[in-house]
Amino acid sequence: MNILVINCGSSSLKYQLLDMDTETIIATGVIERIGATMGSITQKSNPDKWPDAKDTEDILIPDHEAAMRLMVAKLTGEDWGVISSLSEIDALGHRVVQGGEEFSHPVLIDESVIKSIRSYVPLAPLHNPANLTGIEIAMELFPGTPNVAVFDTEFHQTIPQKAFMYPIPMELYTGLKVRKYGFHGTSHKYVTKAAAAHLGKPVEAINLITVHLGNGCSMAAVKNGQCVDTTMGLTPLAGLMMGTRCGDIDPAIHAFLAKNRGLSIREIDALLNKESGLNGICGMNDMRDIHAARENGDTNAQLAFEMFAYRVKTTIGAYLAIIGGADAIVFTAGIGENDEFVRAAACEGLEPLGITLDARKNAIRASGIRSIGVVGSSVSVLIIPTDEELEIAQATVDVVNG
Repeated sequence: MNILVINCGSSSLKYQLLDMDTETIIATGVIERIGATMGSITQKSNPDKWPDAKDTEDILIPDHEAAMRLMVAKLTGEDWGVISSLSEIDALGHRVVQGGEEFSHPVLIDESVIKSIRSYVPLAPLHNPANLTGIEIAMELFPGTPNVAVFDTEFHQTIPQKAFMYPIPMELYTGLKVRKYGFHGTSHKYVTKAAAAHLGKPVEAINLITVHLGNGCSMAAVKNGQCVDTTMGLTPLAGLMMGTRCGDIDPAIHAFLAKNRGLSIREIDALLNKESGLNGICGMNDMRDIHAARENGDTNAQLAFEMFAYRVKTTIGAYLAIIGGADAIVFTAGIGENDEFVRAAACEGLEPLGITLDARKNAIRASGIRSIGVVGSSVSVLIIPTDEELEIAQATVDVVNG
């Protein structure tokens, strides 16, 4: 069964075609700078066989419809093609950022689902419109082929009310649905299942703290296989310090900046989302650059690194209290999988809580799932490469097969 996974962003489109009988990637691609003066498309065909081979083309891409048609042309064309006909694609899985309280599972897309996704645009004004565009164009380009929506928020729908409610007037929840939703749900769900399999435990019996660290960062407390808390909130701005996002700050800072800098709400929102986090402290948002600067004595880079790791460490402690002890701490995503310095700093001093890193294992760069904790520690420490596309494809197969 061939599944095409589509992730439409505001100015980009990522896609991956998978053979789910073998769980191998047939092709993976990204279309960038949609709507700009000049865009580009990059596609890797059969990356498991030829990991370094890729095709790239600079091309004008005026809108998402043009991007979707370009994707189809490349997948089936003479030069880059990996399939001879769109009929070889059995179903499409779409990443949808915000599913509100309505969707706790992936669903087959019909007009009522599209209407519901559109109703959540106020909660995700940058993401849901692009997700909808991808869905609607796919339904036109692939008539009769099932389309499945997989929501970033669905894994977090098991969070109890005491954890997802904000202590603000109740009318803001009942009228506007202002609450914690959480994001990165497909990643947290994927590594939860992978950790359970690795540790030889049923998913419903696993207790974890999952740590997704990339340019965007979030953590989840998983008790008996279900998410009971997460760091992101109504929006992806909340929680941990990130590449350019501030994470949790005093909410009165908004009023303070408006009064003392004359900034509008739009300007403050842009500042906190695009000019803060690691970038705000040291002018860099790539952790590799920050490590190089630290080695050269850059004190702001050192401060940014320490602040970043401190937020992760304090959340590990809080989540251990919430779930009453963990089977494992799971690091994933770009920084989580590849940065031994962040992992070491985040776990430093947690030995009394049963978390002890093995420095030698932590320093090894390798692929696949690996344990980096000291043998015999009560809490395992794992690195699990995330695979959100595979998770979406698996969910799509499950929905299509009923």
